[in-house]
Amino acid sequence: MRAVAYSVRSFEEISLRNANKDKHAITYIPDALGPETLKDAEGMDAVIVFTNDDVSAPVIEKLAGMGVKYITTRSVGTDHFDKRAAEKYQIQLSNVPAYSPQAIAEHAVALAFALNRQLITSDHHSHHFDFRNDELIGFNFSGKTVGLIGLGNTGLAVARIFNGLGCHVIGYDLYFPEEAPAITAVNLETLLATADIISLHLPLTQTTKYLINQKSISQMKKGVMLINTSRGALVNTVDVLEGVESGKIGYLGLDVYEHEKGLFFEDHQQDAVKDDLLLRLMAQKNVLVTPHQAYLTREALQEIADQTIKNLDSFS
Repeated sequence: MRAVAYSVRSFEEISLRNANKDKHAITYIPDALGPETLKDAEGMDAVIVFTNDDVSAPVIEKLAGMGVKYITTRSVGTDHFDKRAAEKYQIQLSNVPAYSPQAIAEHAVALAFALNRQLITSDHHSHHFDFRNDELIGFNFSGKTVGLIGLGNTGLAVARIFNGLGCHVIGYDLYFPEEAPAITAVNLETLLATADIISLHLPLTQTTKYLINQKSISQMKKGVMLINTSRGALVNTVDVLEGVESGKIGYLGLDVYEHEKGLFFEDHQQDAVKDDLLLRLMAQKNVLVTPHQAYLTREALQEIADQTIKNLDSFS
């Protein structure tokens, strides 16, 4: 099968080539899929995309006109697909249904640890030979209540880590898993009101967009820690920034950002104009932002590549 893979970084290409073993004729390009890069899909049977590629209705229409029959994404989330357009133009879609939930779970907990113990600040100070401890006081995770919103594979992996730290783990999910050891099922209102740490692990849909907003933030405990490693638009960033500035949100860890498309995965150091909302967010001492890297472990990359090639095999 002839395929073009968009938004491929060099480290991803290695994993994809290892998985493919020359079964499919894949062209790897670093550029994102969009109106300007559609020409690279000419003559291809399939297109391989990632989370920030443009898979909107106009793009899908053009791909169909070129003869593309399949689109597969190297991600679990499919919110970047226009599924109606794909159905209209008879293009089959697929994703990576699951991969190394431990990778994302461990990054979520790493954000929590780094925020709590102010590791970024202390490292910066140490590099300048400022070894004072005055403003570096954290808290023990043991005994704290952790609220997990979304209990799929990743949410359950996070729960296991926090359980191991001696936390009381509560969880909310529309479809609470039958086997969720050491997780107390609660409704969303109870979780928001009682959790010391809240971590998001759910897909972006019409119903979950802006789940974290001014109203839900007002229900949280003062000084709550909020972690998001799922999708940026699960939180209303303006409302969250207000929550941080007011002290309602005591710690904020983000691996995803509502407006990350065209920003994350690229070097924007020399941009004359930078995202003002993100600048204001990152100016807060109790905010830690990472560039959508929670999935970035060797194991996860290979699992993603393996499943992507399996999807091409199935299309064939």
